[in-house]
Amino acid sequence: MKTNITSTLVDEHRLILRMIALLERNAPLTLEGSHTDWQFYLDGVDFIRNYADRFHHAKEEDVLFVALVKNGMPRENSPVAAMLMEHEQGRAFVLGMETAVNEAVEGIPGRESVIVENALAYAALLRDHIAKEDDILYPLAERVIPESMRPEIASGYQRAEMQTNTDFSTHYRNLVETYEKE
Repeated sequence: MKTNITSTLVDEHRLILRMIALLERNAPLTLEGSHTDWQFYLDGVDFIRNYADRFHHAKEEDVLFVALVKNGMPRENSPVAAMLMEHEQGRAFVLGMETAVNEAVEGIPGRESVIVENALAYAALLRDHIAKEDDILYPLAERVIPESMRPEIASGYQRAEMQTNTDFSTHYRNLVETYEKE
């Protein structure tokens, strides 16, 4: 039986999808003026940048995608290239949301629509992106990556996790749970 190399990534997607659901819940309320908790959006940016991007995407980009390319998948014009492009698009939406939130915090009026536009664009992109990874790319990786490469992938994930402190995942899970209770 092969060592599973994508279950950890799928589990991380569950927490990312919970944050996306919070953005989708609060964005319409922000647009109508009943949700002006800018800290929520700043915490969302922090979650996305640190948990989704630096922690989770690092495992994909620096470990799994590299292994797929080593195993023969082209780097360009391939599923890997498409996923990397979507990661960059997501980063642009997060930057747009962060910039607009910081402007709102500074008292610049009318930033709500920019916040909402970027939050919902990020949410839509990531929902679709995660579905492609969970339903297409990860099953493909499980089929094509030989057992001989799997220990190296697991070690790569562990190295990525060691770049964070021991409370890292707990912190972000608690953050999401706190906002879910609101």
